[in-house]
Amino acid sequence: MEISNIQLLKRFKSFAFAALTFSFAVFSNYAFSQGEGLFKAKCATCHMPHKNSTGPKLFGVRAKWESGGAKEGSIYQWVNNWQTAAANDPYAAEVSKWSPTAMSAFPDLKKEDIDAILDWVDAQPDPATAGPADPNTPNTPNTPVEEESNSWIWIIMGIIFVVVIMAVGGVRRQLKIATSDDAEQEKMTYGEELRALAWKYRLQVGLVSLVVVISIFVGLFQSLYSINIMEGYQPSQPIAFPHSQHAGINGIDCKYCHNTVTKSKSASIPSVNVCMNCHKQIDGEGKPFAGEIKKIYAAAGWDKDGMKYTGKTKPIVWNKVHNLPEHVYFNHSQHVVVGGIDCKQCHGDMTQMQETAMVQPVEELNKIEGNIKLTRKTLTMGWCIECHGKKDVAIGNGKNAYYDEIHRRLKKDPKLYAQYLNNDGKVTVNELGGWECAKCHY
Repeated sequence: MEISNIQLLKRFKSFAFAALTFSFAVFSNYAFSQGEGLFKAKCATCHMPHKNSTGPKLFGVRAKWESGGAKEGSIYQWVNNWQTAAANDPYAAEVSKWSPTAMSAFPDLKKEDIDAILDWVDAQPDPATAGPADPNTPNTPNTPVEEESNSWIWIIMGIIFVVVIMAVGGVRRQLKIATSDDAEQEKMTYGEELRALAWKYRLQVGLVSLVVVISIFVGLFQSLYSINIMEGYQPSQPIAFPHSQHAGINGIDCKYCHNTVTKSKSASIPSVNVCMNCHKQIDGEGKPFAGEIKKIYAAAGWDKDGMKYTGKTKPIVWNKVHNLPEHVYFNHSQHVVVGGIDCKQCHGDMTQMQETAMVQPVEELNKIEGNIKLTRKTLTMGWCIECHGKKDVAIGNGKNAYYDEIHRRLKKDPKLYAQYLNNDGKVTVNELGGWECAKCHY
């Protein structure tokens, strides 16, 4: 039975409508899951949907700002930089007084990202109105969870577009056969017609194929170079720890908590006893962060009312932020004591950061005064090599016997010493073997 052109067009329209509807549904689900991922990465450390934490609850916050008289778009400006919003909007200035803890700035979040976050928050049910907790229920937004991959969405979208292209090609072929008087044309299969068309335009097909193959190889190699590069990675933590409060406002030295950084390869996570040195007296009663301090008490087994330890402790399971490959050796004491590297060179200005230390993008590290300006991605091999090529070594200062011996030998050969200094006026790490593979790799 022959199919008329009108019937073919109707079928194609129905299929296209179904494909577009499905695509819209997939994109809507993607936007929703994107909002959840952004909330967990950016907001969950300080905010909860239905309960005040270090920051206020976020459920219905857009409506609250609108009814409170906030200027249009002020809430987006607040997320990007709360200080700018507070200077331009009286309502934002009032909100800034809600807590003594300053909010972090997120200039990288676009309006669409913020809407996705708040849409997801507004869709969360209020636990206070729900029934008894189900032990099988997924974790709350403040609980560290493994981030889900959205790659399956792109796979589905790719399949949809391939089906649409094939459908359009099939409709085109049927229309051509229906309107053609050539009997040979009707006998040709779809594959034969495709090969004939490719041979007819073989030059164009060849060029396009070459470009596609080269693009695939380039994309493959670029993806290999990006393995384990996680700039901006920010996991949530079981206890919100604002570095800006401790290192910034209170002026606590990094080495007080990370006390092994000058004598070990690891900077170490401070034990709960270090926290209790201060928080026996500072309980945060009546403050937004009182709940976080209670978690410290539970971990230490501290009875605040009886002012004694109960012996019932609960270990804190922190989420690891920095993770080097197993074949890479890095010694904090070597860099901090001998190299004289400041913590902010790699970790950024912790006096300004609310959240736990993250892998700072190299662009952010370069903005800090006194830092060596680098171009490679943070925590990559190129980043380390570039730093070793620019950082000078303070030899002969009595802090390290290894470099003191090098200085003694260089002084015996003034020509060799002058050769080192003539290049850039300093002896850099790479000139003393800092680019040797065995220095950093097992």
